This record gives sequence, structure tokens and C-alpha cells, in this order.
Amino acid sequence: MTLANNPLLDFSGLPRFNEVKAAHVTPAIELLLDEGRALLQQLATGTEAPDWDNFVRPLEDMEERISRAWSQVGHMNAVVNSPELREAYNACLPKLTDFYSDLAQDERLYAKYRALRESTGYEHLTAAQKKIVENELRDFRLGGAELPDEQKARFKEIQEALSRLSSRFEENLMDTTNDFALFVEDAAELAGLPEDALQSAHEAAEADGKSGWKFTLHFPSYMPVLQYANNRALREKLYYAYATRASEFGKPEWDNTALMKEILQLRREAAHLLGYANYAEMSLATKMAESAQHVIDFLDTLAKRAKPFAERDMDELLAYAKKLGIDDMQAWDVAYVSEKLREEKYAFSDQEVKQYFPEHKVLAGLFKVVETIFGVQVKKSQAPVWHPDAAFYDITGKSGELVGQFYLDLYARNNKRGGAWMDEAITRRRHGEHVTTPVAFLTCNFSAPVGGKPALFTHDEVITMFHEFGHGLHHMLTQVEHYGVSGIKGVEWDAVELPSQFMENFCWEWDVLKHMTAHVDSGEPLPRALFDKMVAAKNFQAGMQTVRQIEFSLFDMHLHGDFDPDGDKTPLDLIEEVRDAVAVVRPPKWNRFPNNFSHIFAGGYAAGYYSYKWAEVLSADAYSMFEEHGVMCEETGRRFWTEILAMGGSRPALESFIAFRGREPNIDALLRHNGMTA
Repeated sequence: MTLANNPLLDFSGLPRFNEVKAAHVTPAIELLLDEGRALLQQLATGTEAPDWDNFVRPLEDMEERISRAWSQVGHMNAVVNSPELREAYNACLPKLTDFYSDLAQDERLYAKYRALRESTGYEHLTAAQKKIVENELRDFRLGGAELPDEQKARFKEIQEALSRLSSRFEENLMDTTNDFALFVEDAAELAGLPEDALQSAHEAAEADGKSGWKFTLHFPSYMPVLQYANNRALREKLYYAYATRASEFGKPEWDNTALMKEILQLRREAAHLLGYANYAEMSLATKMAESAQHVIDFLDTLAKRAKPFAERDMDELLAYAKKLGIDDMQAWDVAYVSEKLREEKYAFSDQEVKQYFPEHKVLAGLFKVVETIFGVQVKKSQAPVWHPDAAFYDITGKSGELVGQFYLDLYARNNKRGGAWMDEAITRRRHGEHVTTPVAFLTCNFSAPVGGKPALFTHDEVITMFHEFGHGLHHMLTQVEHYGVSGIKGVEWDAVELPSQFMENFCWEWDVLKHMTAHVDSGEPLPRALFDKMVAAKNFQAGMQTVRQIEFSLFDMHLHGDFDPDGDKTPLDLIEEVRDAVAVVRPPKWNRFPNNFSHIFAGGYAAGYYSYKWAEVLSADAYSMFEEHGVMCEETGRRFWTEILAMGGSRPALESFIAFRGREPNIDALLRHNGMTA
């Protein structure tokens, strides 16, 4: 195999996913890193005064090439994981970490950026270029460039260890999830389960050459059991397996307990080396929030407003559980009792609604919203993909010009990471006369089609689809042409959820839903009466859901703030303390939520999980402007595009928000949207 035909080194167009093999990974990444090191040496020792063209642009060229190759590897490792690919990924991870640690600590490059910042040329840069220079100076400080040599070496060791440990945390979770299977032979044990869930389970068993029904811990298999199965023992069995993943209750080699401690110790040590009191303060250096206390005050304020509503939700649930003959409601009963209560209270079920959301109608409806408010067109296109489930689309502007492109991979399967996410494949950037089209990965884990019918989505899954597409729009509709602040690059982490949560609001508009529904059997659109019931039920248990998010956010902030990983208190002890303050649902003592909290241990949300609630304030307030001017108003949509999506990370997120809304954000719209007003 020669480097000349290595698909990971072809940057002339879209990735050649149909050709990428595990054997391509290490040679491509090693070559790009060697080229990168040669460039860094050349720039660091060059004698000409640094300016944009002779210094920043070559660095961005290098960064773009490495990023484009590695994003393909990381993506495939997440969606078509195999032993060979995982081995190649893990072999390259320390090499990349090593490279970027060296870059972040290079005093010569740091000095060149400082010289550029102080030069007369700086004043002639665009706002986006200035923001990139400021971000780079900050990142050199956060990368340890100002540390003495022996501390630099230690800081680099820490970054390499954290990279390795986070990857291992995610792998343990994936392996534990993939390893579990429960086969049921007696149909009577599955009473209450919807037909499509039974069909999926039956097809899964058949695929394994077995009779009966197969259930796994993948969400489309797991959740219907928790929500609908009358068999309480079955619900408990699956809940136990799910809640104890990657813990001491399973295979020792997949236990994340020791990894968590080590990750927390290393993060704290890194923060101390840089002069921060704790990792939370270090993490907030790149976010909107001013301090850890600022975040905790925000969460406490929200908790005070939400807790009375959560307690009311819980009282209602406990009373209803007793009606069902469940006197001691447990964690594995909550989804089941909630679904029964909602069916009685609002006279509909998730399952009934799901029949109106076949995949093709949902996608058409999502695209219609985007086309109407932003004046673009979305249409299916062709590109090499990594799996038959994946598809590819173009977004074009009013004159037919290509604006953005995206891959869509919607269904859960083995060897695919759980959850839903957007990631960058190619970032918009100007190269002379040519501007690179931004390309996004949009990934979900929904139920695949079964029994010859199209895939059907719950309304929650429809909301998830809109959410991830909002992230995609942030990446694809950027108008910034400088790599470091194009799309979501350079956007403060606690503002990155603004466009995604903003898009969720359209899932509650009749003028949107009536066009994106068709009953899977009759083809009839969603009845208005059923929609009205959905809206009436929209804030069903909103209090409980809000305090649950606050629980995770406070746990994360304290864990990275005032928690001592070397002390007697464990993360489990800490989360119990947080629950004492805010929770209304208490899981059993054997629940090991921290062991599978991959957002903060493997996913970039460390001391940042609060971002979901923080950005929800921004998104609800931004959407209220659409409510004032008409939710499908293209003029307001154009303004949202121009002031928020188009700007990427080229200016502070708060400035972009104020430019759109005309004032600073306030919490009232969020509370109103969640039905938590007096």
C-alpha cells in the first residue's frame, strides 16, 4: 500500500469513505504529523516578521489537513467500530496529542503570535482574523507555553494520559453496551410492548439464529421495555444492566471507576500547573460564564424556580403508581408509570404519535422549515459512505450555489457509539479564489425500519433530529472564511447549543407538524386534536426533567471544582449530595451513573454540562423573536442566519445574541416554554 493512493491524504474533494481501511490510518496520520513538524520548525526559526500570510495561513493549512484526515478516522471509529480500526485509532491518538501538546507549548511560535499582535499589521486584520490571533494567544497560555521546562514536560504527559483515558472510558461503555443481550422465549413476558418494538426484537433474535426476542442496551431496544413492558421484573433486569454499565458489577477490564479517579486527578493537576484553583476555572477560560460560582449561582436560581414544579410532578406520579398497584415506585418504574399517567391524562401515547412520523415525512418537514426561514434548498445527493444506512445531502442558496453538505446516519446498530451528535467533516475556508464548502456529519441512534415499513420516529426523536440539524446549520451556514473561527470553531462551549436548541422549538408548531406527518398505514396527517393533546402534554414532567439536567450540571461543576479526587468522598457520594439538594427521583444505591457519564469523561463537556441549560436560555429567548414576528418568518430567519449562524466564532457569542435580539438574554422565555411560570 503506497501513500500515493491513501484515501485519507486526498483533500481534493469529499472523503472516500468506501475506500478507507484501518491500514490507511497510521501511515496517513504519521505523514501529516511529520509534515506538520517540519512546518512548525520552519516557522519557528524563520527570521521575517510574522504576518497573516507568512505565519498564520500556513499553520491553518496544516491544521486543516490533519483535521480533515483525523475527522474521517474518528467518525468511522464511532459509527463502524472494528477491532482493527480501534487499534489504529488508539495507536494514533497519543501521536496527535503529542504533536498538539508540543505545538501549544512552543515558546517560539507563541512569541511570533505576540509579535503579530503587537505589530502595525494587526490593525489591518479583519475582526475574524483578530479573533483568531486572540484565541491562539489564550490557547498557548492554556497549553502550557508559559510554564518552565520541567512543568511543560509534565503538562504534556498529563494531556497524553487524559486523551488515552477518555478514549478508554468511551470504549468500556461501548463494549459493555454491546456485550449485553437478553433473550426472551415467552411472549406473555412481553405484554404491553408495542408491535414495532417486538418486531425489532424478533428480527434481532433471528439475526443471531435464535428464536423468541432479543433485547439490548441500545436505546431503541432498551427504552420501549422501560416505557411499556408490564413485566416489572423485566424492566428491573434491563434497568440494572443499563445503570451498572462500565462499573464494578461487570467485567473488571470494563470498569470505569479507577479511570474516573485518574482523569479527575490529572485534570486538577493540569489546572494547578497553569495557576487555576481547579479544573472548573480552567475550563471556563474559553466559555461565556465568568466563573464556577457564576455557573453554580445560575443553576441554583434555576433549581429554586424548577424544584416546586418537580415536586408536584413527583407527587402526582407516586399517587398514580399506587393506582397501578405499585406502592414502592422504583427507578425502573418511572418511565412506565409516566407513560401510563400521560396516556390517561392526555389520552394519547408516544406509540400512537410515532405512527405519524415516518422517516421520509420527518426529513421533508425538517428541510421545509430550513428552506422557508433561511431561503435555501436541501436535496439528496451522492457521495461515498461508510455504511448502507448513511445518506448524503446538498444545501443550495437561492441562485443554486452550493452552501453546505451533510451526511446523515440515523439508525442504531452494533459497533456504533450511542447518542446523537454533529461533527465537522470539512470546514468553510477561503483558498485564493476558491471557498471550501462546509460538510457536516449528523449522527443519531433511532430504530431502523422493520417489517418492510419505513423507520418511525417518536416525537422526542424528531426533536433530537431538529437539534442535531441546528448544530449542522451552525457549521454549514457560516459565512466566515477563516478556518479558526468558521462555523462552530471558536464559539464558546456554553453557547454552542444555541442553534440546536433553537431548532427544537419548531417541533411544537402546528404549521410545521401538519406538513411533516403521515400515518404509516393510512397516510393521513397528524389530527389536530392529537396535536393539541401533545401540546397540552408538552410540559408534562418539565419540572422533573429540568432538575435532572441541573443535577447532572451541578455534579459536573462540583466534581471539577471543589471535589477532591484524593479524598475519602467518591463521585458516587458527591452525586448523592447533589441529589439531596435538587433531585426528586432517587435511583437505587447500585446505580452507577458517573461510570457512564461519557459527556464529561469522554465527550468534551467537563465543567461544561451546564451549557445545555445556559444555551437553552439563549435559544428560548432567540425563538421568542420568531414568536413575535411569525415562526416561519424569512426576515427573522435571515437575521438569525446573519447575526448568529453566519458569524461562527468570529465574535463573542453574547455580541452575536445582542445583535440578533437587540438586548441581553433573560430567563423568562425559558420558564414560559417549560410551563414553569407562576
